[in-house]
Amino acid sequence: MWSEEAEDAGLSVSGRTLAILLFGISLIAIGIAIIVLVSLFVGGSGSVGGVILIGPIPIVFGAGPDALLLVAVGIIIAIFSVILFWIFNKKLKRNNG
Repeated sequence: MWSEEAEDAGLSVSGRTLAILLFGISLIAIGIAIIVLVSLFVGGSGSVGGVILIGPIPIVFGAGPDALLLVAVGIIIAIFSVILFWIFNKKLKRNNG
């Protein structure tokens, strides 16, 4: 379906890559739905915090009583993600030549 259109345009998209992409998008959608449902049914004041990475620049945000903990966890996950990206990129360059 989509991979055939991509191949016609000169791009090659494997089924595995497309499956991983769709899995990631569905996890994000499920996570957002869970957060919305919990906030609707539980009510009260909640905490939110996170890290958005745009290239090497992190944008850190948080609000609520437990925001500091959530931001700290977000920063740790972001650092872990950058390290994994660096390791896999290094392996890929080594394997390709």
